[in-house]
Amino acid sequence: MPYRRPSAAALCLGGLLALGTILPAAAHHGWSWAESEPFELQGTIERISMAPPHPTLHVKAADGILWQVDLGNPNQTARSGFTGTTAKPGDAIQVLGNRSLEKNTAHMKAVRIILAGQKYDMYPERIRQP
Repeated sequence: MPYRRPSAAALCLGGLLALGTILPAAAHHGWSWAESEPFELQGTIERISMAPPHPTLHVKAADGILWQVDLGNPNQTARSGFTGTTAKPGDAIQVLGNRSLEKNTAHMKAVRIILAGQKYDMYPERIRQP
């Protein structure tokens, strides 16, 4: 059977499909999806997940809104001292970080979490000192 060159349309479609799987992951794992100004959240831990690609906390704020808080990647999170046994649902927590640019979503990326007076710095280079 003779070799047939793929059409330009097929090549474009393949490229778009590849970008569709790469770009959301790259955007989500960087900081471009988050505001540059620091944000502080205080609440109670509802749920903890230490599963890759990054650990997350679900924190209920005083106003009842449930926030998704992305921590550092598993290695960064472990280096900060925060593990799957550090906290439990019901614990009070303070989170410093950057919230999503999408104001209608309760989603943020943690730079530091404070639990029972103990600081866990996921991204110490991003912490602004007064």
